[in-house]
Amino acid sequence: MVNLRELPSINKLLNNPLMMPILQTYGRPLSLTAMRSVLDHIRKSSNEESTSLPIDEKIINRVREQLNTWLEPTLLPVINATGVILHTNLGRAPLSKDTVKAIEAIVSGYSNLEFNMENGKRGKRSVHASRILTLLTGCESGFVVNNNAGAVLLVLSALAKDKNVLVSRTQLVEIGGGFRIPDVMHQSGASLVEIGTTNRIHLYDFENALQNGDIALVLVAHHSNFKLIGFHSEPPLKEIVEISHQHKVPVVHDLGSGALLNTEDFGLSHEPTVQDSMAAGCDLVCFSGDKMLGGPQAGIIVGKEKLLKPIRVHPLARALRADKLTLAGITANLSHYMKNEAQTQVPIWQMISRTLKSIKESAENWREYIGAGKVIKGFSTVGGGSLPTEEMPTYLLALNPPNPDAFMLALREFHPPIIARIENDQVLLDPRTVLIDQEATLLRNLIRVLKQTTR
Repeated sequence: MVNLRELPSINKLLNNPLMMPILQTYGRPLSLTAMRSVLDHIRKSSNEESTSLPIDEKIINRVREQLNTWLEPTLLPVINATGVILHTNLGRAPLSKDTVKAIEAIVSGYSNLEFNMENGKRGKRSVHASRILTLLTGCESGFVVNNNAGAVLLVLSALAKDKNVLVSRTQLVEIGGGFRIPDVMHQSGASLVEIGTTNRIHLYDFENALQNGDIALVLVAHHSNFKLIGFHSEPPLKEIVEISHQHKVPVVHDLGSGALLNTEDFGLSHEPTVQDSMAAGCDLVCFSGDKMLGGPQAGIIVGKEKLLKPIRVHPLARALRADKLTLAGITANLSHYMKNEAQTQVPIWQMISRTLKSIKESAENWREYIGAGKVIKGFSTVGGGSLPTEEMPTYLLALNPPNPDAFMLALREFHPPIIARIENDQVLLDPRTVLIDQEATLLRNLIRVLKQTTR
């Protein structure tokens, strides 16, 4: 039976020369906490079958392992080889180099986040990105918050608390993460007034509700990650705006994706753009910064200044406000659109516009380099709740390991982890979504895993 009295004391372990580098790396307080945790675990796990206690060196090694486990980051960069461009689980849009530089420049020191450079007094962070949003979309003003769900919640809370908001039943959507339009309406204090049916809404439905009800807002929600097909109809956005304005009711368009480029130019179906919404006469448009816009996570509200003014000063605006890194990143990302270079500089648009010939060449180069697999035709998707059911033709590197799940696990254990997909017992890797500066790492680690699984 183990005699726990033989366990070394904390002081003895601290004075062991092997502890010196650990103390220097992690500091004494945290090292002590880890040491006590390891010793407690040894005491609890000891039993009558144990014949000996671990030696001091092994205990110290356990302390080091414990510290490494505690301090290992849980948020890691990964290589996205899935072919899903806006992969929500993988952080959605990768940022352009200029956007990253703009964020790094701000994070390294102080900034004029809320400082007026002209009069030397306190300024407002809401001015940042507002001018460029105005120039890009033709709106009167813009406002940035931390995400689009927050943007919609803020608009409803500021403009429609204890008031009626008109929504078509065709648009009572739920998107990823349990974001439901009715729930957000309830949280904001607005009262939901439903019109139409699940599959059809007519202009006279809006007309009747606007005539008979005390309506504060009309909310039009983009379907986002699903499509209505078959016996379905909705009036054009412009007609909804016109009938609403006849009754002096503002229209808010929850656009979601935030596209500023025409997706039809890239062989995809039309994704409504911010410019489309503004041209239709919407009073406010809400959209994401990290979807089709291709920037950092943010919620953006553009539209009429008379409606944005109460939004900016609403108490919830402070809770949802964007930080300096987001504002720097959004501004830099929007600059690519201003300079007509989004297709060449914004990663998601580089991926969307990449030619099949280029993708095939990459897949064939991968196969030749690793000496395994075959190149097959396949499909990529936009993802992120944008362009549902839309697929883009691509070429894939297909591997046939004996155990695909074990192979995928091995890929995820590298740093950075490689995320691929399995179809028909094949591991598929799509060059479309692999960043250029990650290709060498991808191939090097693929070779390592292949060697491990073919031994």
